[in-house]
Amino acid sequence: MRARLLWALWALAVALVLPGSFATTLVDLEDLADLPYGFGLAVLGVGAATAGAVVSARVPSNAVGPILLALGLGVGLLLSGLAYAEVSKATSIGPLPGAAYAAWLKDLLYIPVIFGLTTFLLLVFPDGHLLTPRWRWVAWFTVAAVSLATGASAFTPRRLSPGFDNPVGASGRAAEVVLALEDGTDLLALPVMVLAALALALRLRRSHGVERQQLKWFTYVAALAGVGLGLSVTTRGIAADLAFLGGLLALAGLPVVAGVAVLRHGLYEIDVVIKRTLVYGTLTASLVATYLALVLLFQLLLRPLAGESDLAVAGSTLAVAALFRPLRAQIQVIVDRRFYRSRYDAARTLDGFAGRLREELDLEALGVDLRRAVHDTMQPSHVSLWLRRQT
Repeated sequence: MRARLLWALWALAVALVLPGSFATTLVDLEDLADLPYGFGLAVLGVGAATAGAVVSARVPSNAVGPILLALGLGVGLLLSGLAYAEVSKATSIGPLPGAAYAAWLKDLLYIPVIFGLTTFLLLVFPDGHLLTPRWRWVAWFTVAAVSLATGASAFTPRRLSPGFDNPVGASGRAAEVVLALEDGTDLLALPVMVLAALALALRLRRSHGVERQQLKWFTYVAALAGVGLGLSVTTRGIAADLAFLGGLLALAGLPVVAGVAVLRHGLYEIDVVIKRTLVYGTLTASLVATYLALVLLFQLLLRPLAGESDLAVAGSTLAVAALFRPLRAQIQVIVDRRFYRSRYDAARTLDGFAGRLREELDLEALGVDLRRAVHDTMQPSHVSLWLRRQT
């Protein structure tokens, strides 16, 4: 019975997300650059619903599953309400009955679905429980803040996208109270998110073993989403669009990563992913900055001699190509030394042992060095060395 209910809710979420995303994208489509955004919202809804259903079925005691499933359903209702309102307003099919209420429902659900459920996911991931019982006040504070913000948003007199007046907007003295309440609840958003991020950071710091790997996956994708969405605000033009798209796709993949982490699939691959991201992300940024600087420098130096030519671009390209391998090796060393100290120390130990091996002639001293190197790099509970004697 429980399994049927879970997959019925999953089917409902998919039935809401896909048509809603398709209709919203089609109505608002101005150029092909709008297509990835609709795709990202569809992935967010379907991914959250699927991960939630699977986690709820396999780990029923974990609250992460119901949260993800509710997120998928909420995104589906948001997209469906928006699509219904836009079709009614922007196409010849409209006006449709209840379109203003569909736009109102979309705005009403935004705070509890996107803000509230995401906050609770940060608070209880990965085991479905708060960090400690003392964090219950944070959960109740979040519930109160989300409830007040949702209520204020529901009755605030304003224009709803895509062009409807709030059908239940307050008027007169009630409108003043609602607007004041909305301003007050806006101030609560920052402390709620800070507390949720703090809970995740403390959990990561105190974790070990499997839980630490789960949190690494989740934090890694959440960081990608935060960086992408943050850059979309601080940049302009095509860079802002690409940053927003990257942040949206990372956010869309966050529920899937959460579900995979809870189910403990491929957890220990995250160290390789993080390391390569640090190395190649830093390498790319360094090479781009170097290329731009060299192009500018060569243009200043060569303009009096060659005028407007492609020599600056060609020279900068060759210089960057020559820098790729040594710069990657240097960044690799820095990343290992800063974030993977045990591997860095092990590599230094092996290099030192190899140097002594070329000069050591005493077999007993060599055995001592070998045991020490094995102990420092592999850290076994016991080290023994047997040497075959020649007869």
